Amino acid sequence: MSIKLSSSVPTDREVVLGILNNSEEALNKLYAGYFPMVLQFILNNNGDEDDAKDVYQEAIIVLYNKIKSGNFELSSKLKTYLYSVSRRIWLKKLTQQSKKTNNIADFEDVLAIDEDVEQHEQKDMQFDKMKVALESLGEPCKTIIQDFYIHNLSMQDICEKFGYTNTDNAKTQKYKCLQRLKKLFFQP
Repeated sequence: MSIKLSSSVPTDREVVLGILNNSEEALNKLYAGYFPMVLQFILNNNGDEDDAKDVYQEAIIVLYNKIKSGNFELSSKLKTYLYSVSRRIWLKKLTQQSKKTNNIADFEDVLAIDEDVEQHEQKDMQFDKMKVALESLGEPCKTIIQDFYIHNLSMQDICEKFGYTNTDNAKTQKYKCLQRLKKLFFQP
């Protein structure tokens, strides 16, 4: 199984033009395209699916109003922008829930959105680089790495799948594959 982005994700330009032209389809695609990313973030940070829906709704409204106001300049990927706005909204909600500290919310406002966006873009670039490294790794290494790290298969499962005589041999192969992947990933 290969990792590929859903075809429902529209291009940033399509979304901006779609919103300017009051396209409901552009908004629907935007909801479907990036909601899972925000959901994952909220679930990992003391929230549930309803919280994620609320936060994402607010982030879309922020984006919508920005675009409609005519002074929207996309200095990063739309995905990164939405992630960043959603993250700030959620952190603000969390600080409001815990009344123990009064000034974290103020500090959060000061946190430059650019810094947040930059970090997320760096992660995006590294993720893209890892995908390229994984693709050029070749078989059986590519599948072994994916099976172990992405699909969470046990060494026993991998051993049986690839016909290794024992799990030690499978571990040795995985180790060699990992070394090759590191070389590919870290080459300039």
